[in-house]
Amino acid sequence: MRRRVHDTTVRGVDVGPETRCGHYDGPTDVIALRFGCCEAFFACAACHEATADHAAAAWPRDRFDEPAVLCGVCGARLAVGTYLEADFACPDCGAAFNPGCARHYDRYFEGVDPVEG
Repeated sequence: MRRRVHDTTVRGVDVGPETRCGHYDGPTDVIALRFGCCEAFFACAACHEATADHAAAAWPRDRFDEPAVLCGVCGARLAVGTYLEADFACPDCGAAFNPGCARHYDRYFEGVDPVEG
């Protein structure tokens, strides 16, 4: 399925108005991530796996200065560096982001190790 979240198309399974999906539906599950393989935003890696017709590829390191994270609360598009330095909150609106996403950084951002916690 595809859903417009602010002015961005987000793909996935049962995507809600703030980017929550059928896989992650908690109060802080409010980001979508852009994949390097198709340049499309998905609610999560499992959504990409379930709905895309190709293998996922993380956002390339040499493009970390480009927007690759969408805040589902306010619609801000964040560069990877900005997102990683934001301490699990949107720097534009202050919405809390799920810190558990750090366990999957390697799926989303090329060369970034997952953080256990």
